[in-house]
Amino acid sequence: MLRLFFLGVALILGIGATFALWDRFGPRPAPPLPVDVSQQIDHILIEKSARRLTASRKGKPVMSLQIALGFAPKGDKSQEGDGKTPEGMFTINRRNPNSAFHLSLGLDYPLPHDIAHAKAAGVDPGGDIFIHGQPNVVVGLTLPGDWTAGCIAISNQEMKTLWQITPIGTAVEILP
Repeated sequence: MLRLFFLGVALILGIGATFALWDRFGPRPAPPLPVDVSQQIDHILIEKSARRLTASRKGKPVMSLQIALGFAPKGDKSQEGDGKTPEGMFTINRRNPNSAFHLSLGLDYPLPHDIAHAKAAGVDPGGDIFIHGQPNVVVGLTLPGDWTAGCIAISNQEMKTLWQITPIGTAVEILP
């Protein structure tokens, strides 16, 4: 009986390890193609207190989404590891289809003034702030609450749509 128990545990661990390795190193689906330029957005407004992202084209909202933020969302990001999502005006400066999360759009944080404030405080300002989907290891779920390290998270389906309509250079405004 004990041998059967250990065999079951080994089987479960083996399946888990296989899944983790496949997820990490297996082939990824091709990212969705961008839409026609006339359908692309030019501004993203993130309202932290409302947990809302609004994507706009020429001043008109085209998409509004509920978001998750860093695990300590109140206040502006001041250092790496503080769990805060930065506030201010940023720009989408990179796209990562091979992220640990379902697609990701990178923000140009930290800006020079963020670096200066952190340096004056003797801390690292952090970086790698993204708008992204759910962790790739979480299949078919959207994690509840604020759980990121400072990024903005949405569902995978919403991320697929946002990915298609958001070009490099899109303005991102993050309000408290």
